[in-house]
Amino acid sequence: MKLTDILPLEKWVELEKEINRRSGLNASVFDINGIRISDFQKWPNRLCPVIKANDKGQSYICAVAHMNLAAQAKQTGKAVKEECDAGLVKVVFPIFVSGEFLGVVGGCGLLLDDAEIDTFFINKTTEIEEEKLDDLSSDIGKISSQQVDETAKFLKEEVDKITGNL
Repeated sequence: MKLTDILPLEKWVELEKEINRRSGLNASVFDINGIRISDFQKWPNRLCPVIKANDKGQSYICAVAHMNLAAQAKQTGKAVKEECDAGLVKVVFPIFVSGEFLGVVGGCGLLLDDAEIDTFFINKTTEIEEEKLDDLSSDIGKISSQQVDETAKFLKEEVDKITGNL
């Protein structure tokens, strides 16, 4: 079973847009292989697209964070909220139908209350100049822990609506 078997792609995109509207996070729905099912992207900052465009950034920062959080969500059946190695918050919620794990929905790309971007780590991983990283991260928006919790609650409610009768 795939995510598009339980909800048309257009409806998943609507959910991604609503998550973004409510939280400001770059929202996405991922299948069990960690692949985004839509091409919707609304970056909450200038840094993330540069990290993702870098092969090492994508592989060793973004993908690692996603796979770790998705695995935790699959194992616990609950929302997982953590920072990626770059220092940005990521929240995901698992999607199960009849006990079968189909993927996760969530978002990322803002700074938690007192968090900081780890430009040193990003530089060592991607070889992007620290000055450029400082510039790209100078205006990244903040999100409170309470807002992240509210987003996680919204994700759960929406997944429950989608999977409730399945």
